Amino acid sequence: MSERLLERLPAALWTVPYAGSRFPGSPAVAARPDPASGANCQLYAYAVLRHFGLAAPPLRSSELWADTRDTVRVPRPRPLDLLLFNAVDDAYGAHVGVWADEDRVLHLCAEAGRPAVWTPADFAARERYRVLVGVKRVTARPA
Repeated sequence: MSERLLERLPAALWTVPYAGSRFPGSPAVAARPDPASGANCQLYAYAVLRHFGLAAPPLRSSELWADTRDTVRVPRPRPLDLLLFNAVDDAYGAHVGVWADEDRVLHLCAEAGRPAVWTPADFAARERYRVLVGVKRVTARPA
């Protein structure tokens, strides 16, 4: 599924612009929930998961890391798991990406401006993303 995961992503999810003010729970998202209007990393990752039939809770990074109702921590990622990256080993303010395959993470960040696929080494090479806080697997399905 890994290569097909990226191939099966609709064109609309490849063109989402980065907008840091559009995060889960923000007034901007409440008014216009469609990520086509822009998204931060979490909002984008959750839209990708929804496309593949997973219901990620609309949580910020530290809330996502603490969640045990709809997600579980796992030691190694598989496709559609969420990875949290930060400058330090703390989920607060962490960047969220979606594991696509053995060495690729789909994500949206200000640096790229649009969805990008990076390797774990690409994250490690950047001070703000150098620490992999951990991996979360979404267990919830849409109602």
